[in-house]
Formats: sequence, structure tokens, C-alpha cells
Amino acid sequence: MSRDREKPVFAFVSPEEKSVNVDYQVLVIEDEKLAGEVIRDRLEEEGYLTRLCTTAQSALDYFHAHSIDLVLLDYRLPDADGHQVLAELKATNPMVPVIVMTAYSSVEKAVSMLKAGAHTYLTKPLEMESLMHEVRRALEHITLKRENLRLAETLQERYTHPDYVFQSAAMQQTLNTALRGAASQANVLITGESGTGKEVMAFIMHHHSLRRNGPMVRVNLSALPETLVEAELFGSVRGAFTGAVTRRGRFEEASGGTLFLDEIGEMPLPIQVKLLRVIQDKEITRLGSNENIPVDIRLITATNRDLEKEVSEKRFRADLFFRLNVLHIDLPPLRQRKEEIPSLVDLFIRKFNIRENKSINGVSREAMDRLMKYDFPGNIRELENIIERAVVLGRGKTLVSVDLPLFLTPENEKAAAEEKQGSLAERIKTLETRVIRDTLQKHGGNQSRAAEELGISESGLRYKLNQLKISLTSTKS
Repeated sequence: MSRDREKPVFAFVSPEEKSVNVDYQVLVIEDEKLAGEVIRDRLEEEGYLTRLCTTAQSALDYFHAHSIDLVLLDYRLPDADGHQVLAELKATNPMVPVIVMTAYSSVEKAVSMLKAGAHTYLTKPLEMESLMHEVRRALEHITLKRENLRLAETLQERYTHPDYVFQSAAMQQTLNTALRGAASQANVLITGESGTGKEVMAFIMHHHSLRRNGPMVRVNLSALPETLVEAELFGSVRGAFTGAVTRRGRFEEASGGTLFLDEIGEMPLPIQVKLLRVIQDKEITRLGSNENIPVDIRLITATNRDLEKEVSEKRFRADLFFRLNVLHIDLPPLRQRKEEIPSLVDLFIRKFNIRENKSINGVSREAMDRLMKYDFPGNIRELENIIERAVVLGRGKTLVSVDLPLFLTPENEKAAAEEKQGSLAERIKTLETRVIRDTLQKHGGNQSRAAEELGISESGLRYKLNQLKISLTSTKS
């Protein structure tokens, strides 16, 4: 093999040419240089940072020295076979998904590679669109793993931080139930409105279970087309349907750990039958195959629906509901545990301070009062979005009411209504008063900074304060 053939190729597309997925680096290991270049070029068109190696040794050297997110591995290489390379890749970094490609396909080889840890097994000649679909799917998988690790770090911080967020009596009781049940193997059903923290609770239970060192795999059933649910959960073999490839499903990926099925109420009835069988037999069958594959998982499901009502209306199987509902965790909405809002606000400020490179140290009394009076129909997720927006837009060291949306309290609704009443002059006066007061409060009563933001002189601001009878005392946080 020539020296030029062994030389890895490295390139990326500029932001002007393509939306670059700079967060992802893909390593292509393919000894046929032309075939490898075709794959590399297509990956670069998709915006991935890509490296092509034509030997196992050059690929492993590069893999050991760099942070790789995905590997495309040709099974037959001049200096090693796919099993050897896969074993070395997994020994170095078991989290990195590996897509195996081969022109010499057999069911036994595919099963063997999947058992050894391959993410997917593809047969040449490759259909490029199918390959790109598998690339995106594998990268979504690694992204989910990373999010789980970040969530673990966040949860660890919550447990050790003095302002641990579960302060309400309702949530302390719920948490105690969850922690007692975490060590068991029983199926768990978590219910609650959207945004109440069902995924966080599922992770807490996994984190405190005997399976904590195993994977936690999340599947959002509401985001899957009905036609793809079975293949996503149970896997498929090549030819099972148009574009199908041999790959593991989420049950196999979660084996030894926890499978979290979010929005279980969205599961189609035919798949409910298959899920019931998996729970009973503890084995799955890939779509298009007759082979039964044992799986060892702890199942946690979640929904914002009333599943008992769904059962009575024949939209959800009663036998499956009873199988899932062994341990029931119901999360109360945020409006019923408002005493947790200050700690949640603190948590989110610290989170977005890091991301936005800011040093906001808290919220003003008035801003916190507005947050406490709001009912948060979107629950914790809505609060997080509000604080994220405030941190992004806030200019001071403290978040004040002007940094928050206008709809938070009845008082704000009243003020907005007043701005729409009376003569034009009265409306302008009402609006002017609110803008000046909020801007001054944002800057802690500092007239110089407020005037600068408003685009007027300090003397002009003082004139407006007198004219509109705005008290400086009311503008200090």
C-alpha cells in the first residue's frame, strides 16, 4: 500500500458554505481510498468534521490522540479485521458509537459485531441516504449519553448544595417514595403535567438504583412516527422494510441499565402488545427476524395523560397499564410547590451564567415577587425558559422585573390593560412611567446608567421623574 494511500485526509466546510456540525468529529476507516473519499465528502457536505484513515493502525493512533464522536469502520482492513479494531475502539472509549460496513455480509457476523458493541451493521454497496440517517441517529445517541452525564452532574450538585430544590412537603414525600423504590427492579410509572420534571425524576431513580453504572436510554415516543416505533425500540434486520439495516434497538442499548419511555400514552396499540410480551418474557425480537434476544432492563415510563381514562376509553391496554404501574410517582405542578421557586431560580441562574459567561448574582425582591405570584402553566420548564431569557438579556448584576416577561402577574396584566385605556396622552404617560421605573430598578436606581440605556440625558431623566412623580425609593432593588 502506497504512502499516499495511508495518509489520512482531513477537511471541513466553512460556515459560509454549510451549517457546520463542529461539535461532531467523525472518523472513517476504509482501506478503499475512493470509497472512503466518497463517504468523507458526503459527511463534509453534511457539515461534519471528518478524518479518513486507510489502515487500522493509523486510525487507532488518531483515535487515541483525539476526541472522536463517531466511527465508520470497514470490516476488512489490510492490517486487522473489524472485530480487532472494534475491540480496541471500545476499550479506549466505550461511549463512541461504531457503524460497521462490509461487503461480506452474513447474519452470524452481523449479530457477532452487534454483540461486541457495534452501533449498526451496514452491508455494501452502501445507500448514502441510509448511511447518513444512521450517522445522524448514532450522533443523537451519543448526544443523549452526554446529556445524561451532564444531568448526573447537575443532580449531584443538587444533592450537595444547601439550596437543594426539593423543599416542599409534597416533593419531599414524592422523593422519599422514589428513593425507596429506586433499589427495586419494579417497573415505574411517573405522571404529571408537562414540565414538572418527570425525566429528572426518572434519572434520580436510575442514579440511586443498582443499575446506576449501566446505561440509561431515553425514548420520546411522541417524537417518533408510528411506522418507526417498533424498529426504534426493538431493532431491525436488513430488508425488514425499505431502507432497513441491521441494528440494535433501544431495549438492547439499555440492557444492564434503565430504559425510560417518555410519553408512554402515545404508544400505538399494536406496539403495546409487543411491549407487554417483552415485559413478560424479558426478550425482544428485531423487526424482520425470528431470533429472540434476552434483555435485562429496568423500565421507567412517564406520561402527562390520565392513563386510567385512556384505559376506560380503550386507547391504552389495561393489562399493560397494570404492568407499568407497579410503582406510581406523581409529580405535583409547580403552582402547588411554589416554595421551590427561589432555589430553582438560583439553580438556573448558575446554569446560564456558565453558558453565557455572565456573573448575575440573583434577582430583585420585586422580580422574585412576580415569579412567586405566577402560576406557571408550563411548570419548571417554563420557569427555566424565563430565567434563560432574563440571563441572556439582563445587563445588570441582578435580574429585575424589566428582565422578565410582562405576563407574569395579574399586576402586569392590569398595567398592560391600563396602557390600552384612556386618551393617547394618558396611555403614553402610563407606558413612559413603567419603562422609566423598570429601567431604574434594573440599574439599582443608578440614574446615569438608566439615562444611558433610555437614550436621554441625566437632566432629562430627572425632569421626567419629577413630571411623572416617580419615587427613587421605589426603583431600588
